[in-house]
Amino acid sequence: MAPYEALYGQKCRSPICWDEVGEWKILDPTTVSWIEEANEKVKLVRQRIQAEQSRQKSYADNRRKDLEFAIGDLVFLKITPLEASLMSGKGKKLQPMFVGPYKVIQCVGKVSYKLELPPSLSRIHNVFHVSMLKKYHPNPSHILQPKSIEIDETLTYEEKPVKLLDKKVKELRNKQIPLVKVLWRNHGVEEATWEVEEAIRGTYPDLFVNQGQEMCGKAARIASLRFRTRTSEAKLRIWGPDSRALLTLFAETS
Repeated sequence: MAPYEALYGQKCRSPICWDEVGEWKILDPTTVSWIEEANEKVKLVRQRIQAEQSRQKSYADNRRKDLEFAIGDLVFLKITPLEASLMSGKGKKLQPMFVGPYKVIQCVGKVSYKLELPPSLSRIHNVFHVSMLKKYHPNPSHILQPKSIEIDETLTYEEKPVKLLDKKVKELRNKQIPLVKVLWRNHGVEEATWEVEEAIRGTYPDLFVNQGQEMCGKAARIASLRFRTRTSEAKLRIWGPDSRALLTLFAETS
């Protein structure tokens, strides 16, 4: 129903549809020839439009092929931008037009098929129209065989130390064993291990050149801090609790 007919309850009386509105009569006889001429032109236009549509349809039918798939066939799936966004976080321009191939597991009607989709496409409905599918033709060149890898069992990987973190002496019944805490390359501080200092020094002597100076400086700073603390405590015991403010002022000025 045309909008005019829905609004006014009758068909629009125009030269194109004068002969389609039901009963009608001519009030002015002088307009008969003009009405007949208009009707003939309308019929001619409709015939030419229909002929052109038939010719275009024949051209399209020559290129169009009805796609039919059987259960078990492999097909490519044409995805929309929304479906592509659900698959991964890649940009729209980097998404392929077709993905797959996927296996046809059921025919739904005459023009729809149900596919066996991977878990990555679980949020997408698995029934698609035939226009979104493209048949996959197996090609042996599409299958890439992995190259054989030969492993040399004699190869070994050596962990190299980066830094000495700490040092201590392990007390035994008859002797003392110096130990150092070693930070290894490609490992975090929490994975540092205690090793015998003699073995590490013999294998990596360069590690102790700078590390020794750093550890000596650290030990000196700790000893100086302990000395200051003991001195302050001794002064506090001599002067009494009322001299705490004076001791704080002395520490700041020194």
